Amino acid sequence: MSFERETFKKKTWGEKELIQARFVDCTFEHCNFSLTKLDGCRFQNAEFIHCKFMGVNFGKCDPTFLKLSFKNCLIATCNFFDLNLKNTLFRECKIKETHFTNTKLEGAQFTKSDLEGSIFHSSDLRKADFREAINYSINPLTNKLQKAKFSKPEVMALLEHLEIVIE
Repeated sequence: MSFERETFKKKTWGEKELIQARFVDCTFEHCNFSLTKLDGCRFQNAEFIHCKFMGVNFGKCDPTFLKLSFKNCLIATCNFFDLNLKNTLFRECKIKETHFTNTKLEGAQFTKSDLEGSIFHSSDLRKADFREAINYSINPLTNKLQKAKFSKPEVMALLEHLEIVIE
């Protein structure tokens, strides 16, 4: 399967295999990708708006030319292992119990996103934007955070991993 400059609306891809599929300059609106297998799938300039992702392993995608954008999406129990997602947009998303391990997220935008239960480990978050994001737990000892942007009072969550007492 190969698609270029297509817009998909209200399509359910759930529990399907999009193995080796190619999506170039495509937009997905109100689509459901729950439990979809993306092995070798190429997303080049793919925009997801109001989409649902549950149990999706993005780490199996073809990393060549990978460029994603998420707006108002539900991303739950997904994996973004070992991917280069530099400057990726995650705006106003609910990102629940999702793993970002060894992920390059330099300059990524998590603005107004809820990151409850999500894990960032050995990830590059330099210049990432977490302003108005909530429920994140990021260990500053195991992730690169130089020049990342945070807002108060949520920024205090960075201190929980340091085992210090604040009164």
